[in-house]
Amino acid sequence: MTFLWNLFAFIVAIGIIVPIHEFGHFIVARWCGVRVLRFSVGFGRPLARWQKRPDSTEWVLSAIPLGGYVKMLDEREAPVPPALLGESFNRKSVYRRIAIVAAGPIANLLLAILIYWALLIHGVVEPRAVLGMPAPGTAAARAGFTEAEQVVAIDGAPVSSWVDLRWSLLKAAADHGSPTLSVVDGQGRRHERVLDTSSVHFDSDASDPTQQLGISLYRPAVIGDVAAGGAAERGGLKKGDRILAVDGKFIGDWSDLAGAIAASPERELAFSIQRGADRLEVHVKPDAVEDKGKRIGRVGVMSGDLPGWREQMTVEVRHGPIEAVALATNRTWETIGLSLRMMGRMLTGEVSARNLSGPLTIADYAGRTARMGIEPYLEYLALISISIGILNLLPVPLLDGGHIMYYLAEILMRRPVSEHAMEIGQRVGFAVLAMLMAFAFFNDVSRLLS
Repeated sequence: MTFLWNLFAFIVAIGIIVPIHEFGHFIVARWCGVRVLRFSVGFGRPLARWQKRPDSTEWVLSAIPLGGYVKMLDEREAPVPPALLGESFNRKSVYRRIAIVAAGPIANLLLAILIYWALLIHGVVEPRAVLGMPAPGTAAARAGFTEAEQVVAIDGAPVSSWVDLRWSLLKAAADHGSPTLSVVDGQGRRHERVLDTSSVHFDSDASDPTQQLGISLYRPAVIGDVAAGGAAERGGLKKGDRILAVDGKFIGDWSDLAGAIAASPERELAFSIQRGADRLEVHVKPDAVEDKGKRIGRVGVMSGDLPGWREQMTVEVRHGPIEAVALATNRTWETIGLSLRMMGRMLTGEVSARNLSGPLTIADYAGRTARMGIEPYLEYLALISISIGILNLLPVPLLDGGHIMYYLAEILMRRPVSEHAMEIGQRVGFAVLAMLMAFAFFNDVSRLLS
């Protein structure tokens, strides 16, 4: 069932993003006076066709819903009647050809801006940027952070929520920077703490960058769901129990509890708990499990919330329509910059190539975000749309960026690139893309198997 849901979410995502890409090519081609013969959503055998007039664009819905294409009038593909030569793509100026080719990726970037804009004006409920206790030895612990401090700014820029904080830290880590975080403690006092992000490793096997830094969202140590037959149920823990201490050691938040359990496989622990108005002590012996080659303890519980906690610890982030345009554009621009920096570091070996994802991983995350709700799914669509836009602008033959590279060479040489040179480029581009797709698919399979 999970597979089918992931597949459905993936097809919907591709079914939105790719036609938008192709529509960018289509609309600019029409503006530039190029005749578009066919606009197809999907590949393969046509399932439905519609054409207003015999000389107008044929709109097609095809059997394989994993892409699409725009077919333009072009002498290189088929003979063109003399009366229509002026509407042929290859007869247009090089600048118009560049505009038509670049319009697809640009449409993807505009889609991302539109999605972010809609989310910003609709309003999104997000956790406040309140921190849990950092693990010993992490950058956050060395910087002096402690539990229940709320981050209100990074390098002077306001922080509105936990999502905002994570995004800012990700950008800082990508540059190995040392941002200054302004925090407010439980007594309302403000502190400035410098966080060294140089320890972050962007590896598919590494934990989330914020976790590597020791930055975690503050969550009270309250038991949510209890797994049937697990160590917690056997020991007597129940949903709603608040853990006060484990073996006499104070438990401040969920990360403290998780650490105490993980460090004690098959060793009985005394849990001091608050259950309603009563304080009790129960004994739980965590089961031993293997995790990334280490033997750790698990009891089979999910985190929960105190009454009214969610209302106190969340904030609705909402902006006006005009302000949201600037914020959405800035978010898209920052994502482009971060993506390009990560690509560059992947080429130099600073970032593991195992971060490269293929269709299986994309489908998996599409399904996960769709299960979380429409807002996370839309944010994921924006991210994928940006990724497709950037990918297509890379100067690799067969991609839009490769065609733009040819046209720029034509401007410099004052003549079109030769058919022979383009044929060699197409072969090289196909080989590069085939290797990238194979490697991405290998990463996908490796993740699934692990």
